[in-house]
This record gives sequence, structure tokens and C-alpha cells, in this order.
Amino acid sequence: MDFVAGAIGGGLSTAVGYPLDTVKVRIQTERHYNGIWHCVQETYRTEKVWGFYKGMSASVLTVSVISSVSFGMYKNFLCGICKLRYRAADAKPSKLDVFLAGGAAGAVRVLFMAPSEVAKVRMQTQRNPHPSIASPQPVSKPKYRGSLHCLKVIAKQEGFGGLYKGCSALLCRDCFSSAIYFLTYSALCDWLTPAGKNKPDFLVVLLSGGFAGVLAWGFATPMDVIKSRMQTDESDQHKYKGLVHCVRESVRKEGAKVLFKGLGLNCIRAFPVNMVVFVTYEAVLRCTDYYLNKE
Repeated sequence: MDFVAGAIGGGLSTAVGYPLDTVKVRIQTERHYNGIWHCVQETYRTEKVWGFYKGMSASVLTVSVISSVSFGMYKNFLCGICKLRYRAADAKPSKLDVFLAGGAAGAVRVLFMAPSEVAKVRMQTQRNPHPSIASPQPVSKPKYRGSLHCLKVIAKQEGFGGLYKGCSALLCRDCFSSAIYFLTYSALCDWLTPAGKNKPDFLVVLLSGGFAGVLAWGFATPMDVIKSRMQTDESDQHKYKGLVHCVRESVRKEGAKVLFKGLGLNCIRAFPVNMVVFVTYEAVLRCTDYYLNKE
């Protein structure tokens, strides 16, 4: 049931945070924006509201699957660790157990996540003027007509490896941030739940989920910047030879602050998005338990 609850929570959270995610990706990969508000204004001026939702349809489906894998694998890894250490899958895990299970879940989800992340980033950085915007020059057809077409073009032009561009940065980002994510949520729920209560209140779930998301994205942002830059590096560009080269070149040209581009936006977006993820996850699990026990 953890897989189903995670899928529903992930799908709903995508709809909440996608416009800010588009702004974040553009700020991280393009140098001509002066800040968040300038990016929002320029995107709306040239592409209208649709510009903020490029690639969202496929992203809702893929994030649902990825969230399902993340929560489901986290629970399975945690049970496995508890069984190995305490001889009981339902034993109370230590904070180290939670950290390790979260990191392992993050590593597994990268396998499913990488191709959809490449397509999402390419779609979000593609320029398509809205039909209502008058242009003195003829508007060329977009290279990617949608998320699935984007994946097809990448596979054809860049090979299978193109679908996993930036995977090394994604792995570094998700292993540690996922470990921090689940550890923070678990620790805050334990701290804010009164002694004697088995489950946290929904207000506690909302706050714990929100803060867990903010802290996880705080640690994830540097590798998120590098990942986005590597994924927008198309076959005819070859700007970056790998993760270390991308870090070195980015810092050399723009200074160390480049690694924190979009940090504020990531944290602003993370709070409501992860409130939705965890409260939906807990609600689905509790509703299921209620109806199963009722029967």
C-alpha cells in the first residue's frame, strides 16, 4: 500500500509545484535572467501561462511512479534493515536505519527517474512563443513536440546514453537528499507527537513534511544545478565532459554562487509540495487501514 500512497501523493504534489520548477530550471541553466521575478515575467510575456507547464502531463505520471518507488522502496529497505539488525521487521528503527533506508530508496529511484528528468528539463528550457505574441520573424517549429517525442528524439540522436545524461549528478543529489528527507520527517514526527500516541496528527504531518522537503532541497540544490546543466547539454554542443568538468566550468565562469542558483525557489516550492506529498501519503494509508480493520 505504500507504493499506491506514494504514487497519489507524488502526482498531486507535481501539479502544485510544477510552475516554480520550470522557473527554477530556467534560472539554473540560462544566464540572462536577473532573478526569479524576471524569469517569471519573461516566461509569461513570451509564452503565457502554458510556458510554466511545459512537459507537465508526462511529469505527473512519471513523478507518481517515482514517488511510488521512493516510498515503497524506503519502507521495504527499512523493514529489511530492522529484520537484519533486530530480527523483527516491525521493530522501531533507529535514526541511522531511517537514514540508510532513505539513501537506498533515493538510489533506486534514479534508475526510473533519469529519462523523465532529461525530457522535463529539455521541455522546460525550450523556447516556444505563444501564438498570441506577434513576432517580426517567422517562428520555427519546436524541436520537441511533447515529452514522449522528446524522449524519442533524444534516443535517436544521442543514443540510449542520452536518456541518462546527468545521471551521476542525479545519483549524488538523490541519495543524500532522500536520506535527509526521510530522516527529517521521521525525527520531526517523533519530536512533535506526544508520548503515548502511535501516529502523528495531520498538522504534525504537514509541518514535518514541509520542513523535510526544505532541508532536503537545501542539500540537493548544488547537484541539482549541475544535473540540469548536464541534461541540457545536447549532442551537438558537448559543453561538459562529465560531472567534475561541469562543476569546474560552472564555478570558473560564474563563481561558487552558481551552485546555489534556485536555492530560494527550491525551498519555497519544497514546503507546500512536500506537505501535500506526506499528508496524502498518510491519509491514504490511514483510510486503507480503517476500511481493512472495519471489514
